[in-house]
Amino acid sequence: MRREFTKRLKSSLPEELMRIAAKLLESPEGVRRWVAYELIHHHRPALAQINAQSLEQLGRGIGSWDQTDVFGIYLAGPVWHARQIADGVIHKWARSSDRWWRRAALVATVPLNSKSHGGRGDIRRTLQVCRMLESDRDPMVVKALSWALRVLAKAEPQAVQRYVNERGPALAALVRCEVRNKLATGLKNPRRSRRPKVKPAATSKRLRGRQ
Repeated sequence: MRREFTKRLKSSLPEELMRIAAKLLESPEGVRRWVAYELIHHHRPALAQINAQSLEQLGRGIGSWDQTDVFGIYLAGPVWHARQIADGVIHKWARSSDRWWRRAALVATVPLNSKSHGGRGDIRRTLQVCRMLESDRDPMVVKALSWALRVLAKAEPQAVQRYVNERGPALAALVRCEVRNKLATGLKNPRRSRRPKVKPAATSKRLRGRQ
């Protein structure tokens, strides 16, 4: 359904697309938030107009890991990657008392380092955020930190290895384990990979394996 509307709205003005997204975000249904974010992501003129203020308005109300991750992957990360927002915006999220904004800060690093999102490996910006949250023990933040480092490890394995070696004691055990596994084997949980694979439920391919 979202793909069909992306086709229909391809020639729409950015302002019209953003009004549609804003209307979708008025609903408490999580799936509408996904659709709103994906519509913007796939409409380049609309995505290119996002600034810090409009980005935070779009993220207002995120309240679960899936909503946070689609926000980080489809909006915050690409906008940050394009330098439409300053690093300080992401750092402010990392200092937030809200667990979902702290997670969003880490998830936003993923497009900086993922080839599928146009990233080539941004050591400086990624590790700055990781250092800010390495002592955070909220489970949702810990898992996001592991994800951020594992994605960076694909592009810059030596930088991640140095970081883990230097900051190991400050990191949660889960982060140390999964990142070291990724560096050594290419998988976060090598033992689990031996089990028969079950086809995942229909969802965005870009968000699979995030935790």
